[in-house]
Amino acid sequence: MEASYLSPFKSGELEQKANYLNDILQNCTLCPHKCLINRTKDEMGQCNTEALPMVSSYAPHWGEEPPLVGTGGSGTVFFTNCNLSCQFCQNYDISQLGRGMITPIAQLAKIFLFMQKCGCHNLNLVTPTHVIPAVIKALLLAIPKGFNLPLVYNTGGYDLLETIEVLDGIIDIYLPDMKYADNKIAQKYSNIPNYEHYNKKALKEMYRQVGILKCDKNGVAQKGLIIRHLVLPFNLAGSENIIKFVAEELSPQVHFNLMKQYHPAYKAYHEDKLNRRVSDYEYDQAVDLVKAYGLTNCWID
Repeated sequence: MEASYLSPFKSGELEQKANYLNDILQNCTLCPHKCLINRTKDEMGQCNTEALPMVSSYAPHWGEEPPLVGTGGSGTVFFTNCNLSCQFCQNYDISQLGRGMITPIAQLAKIFLFMQKCGCHNLNLVTPTHVIPAVIKALLLAIPKGFNLPLVYNTGGYDLLETIEVLDGIIDIYLPDMKYADNKIAQKYSNIPNYEHYNKKALKEMYRQVGILKCDKNGVAQKGLIIRHLVLPFNLAGSENIIKFVAEELSPQVHFNLMKQYHPAYKAYHEDKLNRRVSDYEYDQAVDLVKAYGLTNCWID
């Protein structure tokens, strides 16, 4: 299956979308924060990022979902900073403390090509929401040099519908989180206003664009939606409402990763409801909900 972005590249549409997204940086409304600052003039909003992206690391990665990993690994590019401020972020040194290097567009394109040379099955853009204009511009440089890996949009899920709509025909695999079903909890622990509203709208559009996950004969993902949901202590994430939404408003066949890996990190030690791991009982309750709502493609830890 040909990567989605190759057709709009040939028609010139990809360049048009790159220019459109780059123009947004002058009065930034890429994500729901809508900071309205000029990132091309060294102004920084909620994501703490100027026009050029920062990259923390890049390498083949084998810790993702099996269809993304295959035998060659997923080519992960970890972008520094984030439009979420999760108090329990396990990668807080990257997402909130700014560990990484400013990376010119030409260098980013070389990173993309390097991931392909390593034999990775896809290019996994980790936390791309705030740097997507640079990603598309780098694609324009990498494609003429032979780049053709499927693109994975690996996001915390606080995405603006209008931005996701622009990515139609560019992204092959959407890999969003569904972190919270309650806006007040999302605001308290991640500083993301109205998360449920924006998250659900974005996921509906992602599903419309790419549908159920499709794999090649070797079981390697080519196109589709994978949703991640991290179970939190005291049911802070609102797992039932999220599972119900996926089953009833998307499809019971959507690939769904029910994650148990939560452990206290960063500022979580100072929060009474976040300073311990998820219990087996709490996770098993979420597993029962997955079964009750009939999700058929679910990874269970």
